[in-house]
This record gives sequence, C-alpha cells and structure tokens, in this order.
Amino acid sequence: MVGSSFIVGVVGNVISVLVFLSPIGTFWRIIKRQSTEDFESLPYICTLLNSSLWTYYGITKPGGLLVATVNGFGILVEAVYVVLFLIYAPKKMRVKTGILVGILDVGFLAAAIVVTQLALTGETRIDAIGFMCAGLNIIMYGSPLAAMKTVVTTKSVEYMPFFLSFFLFLNGGIWAFYALLVQDYFLGIPNGIGFLLGTAQLLLYAIYRNGKPSSNNISEGLMEQGWPTEPLISPLH
Repeated sequence: MVGSSFIVGVVGNVISVLVFLSPIGTFWRIIKRQSTEDFESLPYICTLLNSSLWTYYGITKPGGLLVATVNGFGILVEAVYVVLFLIYAPKKMRVKTGILVGILDVGFLAAAIVVTQLALTGETRIDAIGFMCAGLNIIMYGSPLAAMKTVVTTKSVEYMPFFLSFFLFLNGGIWAFYALLVQDYFLGIPNGIGFLLGTAQLLLYAIYRNGKPSSNNISEGLMEQGWPTEPLISPLH
C-alpha cells in the first residue's frame, strides 16, 4: 500500500507541476507587452498562500514529503507570477497587489504558523493546518464556477481552456485517490470536489465545444462578471 500511494503521489506531483506552469503563456504575453492589461493578481496571490499552507502541512505531518515538495515548487512559481504583477501592473494594481500580498501571503501565513506552533501540538496542530488548507482549496476549486456560468451563457468554451480543465480534472482525481490510499481526509475532500467540478467542466466542453457565438456576446457576458476578455490562465500547449 505504501508503494502504491508513493507512485500515485509522484504522478499527482507531475500533474500539479503542469497546473502550476499552465499560466506561462499569459505571463509571457505580459512580459512582451510590459503590461498586465486587465488580468487580476488575486488568483495567483491566493494560489501562493494555498501552496504555502500545503507546504507547511506536508512538513508538519509525518509522511507528507510529496505534498510538501510539489507545493514548495508551487511557492516558487507563484512568487514569480506575483513579482511580475508588481513589475508590470499599473500603479493602482501594483498597490492593490502589494497590499493583498502583505495581508494574505505574509500576515495571514505568519499568523497561522505562529498560532499553530505556539498554541497547538501533535495531531491537533496537524488537524488545524489541514482544516485551513482544505477550506482554501475548496474555495479555489469553486472558482471555475464563474467560467462554467460563462460557458452556459455564451454557449462557447473559448474562455474555459480545455487543457486547463483537463489537468484540473486529473489533478483532483489523482490527489483524491492518493488521499484515499493514505487516509488523509484533508487532502481527499477538497480534491474530490475538484474532481467533480473538473468532470462538470469537461462535460460542458463536450456540449458547447462547437458553439460559435458572436464576440460581442462573449465580451458582454464576461464583462458583466468582471472578467478580462482573455483567459485568466492560458491553456497548456
């Protein structure tokens, strides 16, 4: 069982790395144009916090090496994305990004580490960290719901990239399976939800993949929800 869980965990790490790297196209565009345009920094700030908490969880929990290593990689990647926002975003967005980084990625993370280290011990500490990780993960897996609504409204999958949906589906499924093998409910519940949401996205893709609405309808539908008129995260190539 230990050997099986290790293999599944390694596969999960590979898929997670692909998900972390999936926005590279977007950030290459930002670098070339020297502007973040209408893209928002919040998803990357939240992913940086999420990776940091999961790394802390993996370091704290015995046998959590695979969780810690892949999320440690995620910290490096997301930190680069956030720094690029601080370099290329307009002044208002840079200020907003800096404040959010200070509150979430520095303040909240530091508070979580200090409180759990000083006030909690043993399994209680691990459970507290796990609850924070699972809660944030569920919120982040729920974020594609807006994209799914846009697909139904516009009858187009243009702003829900297939490969991103596919790898999120695989990522949720493999980590949910890993969690089942090692009996880790904090990993299992949010990734099980992610697997279901990924399945729903792929079903929507199958239904609307041939839809060709007018660009005006797409733009209007996205702007009503505050979306940029480009995918927030670029598809894998």
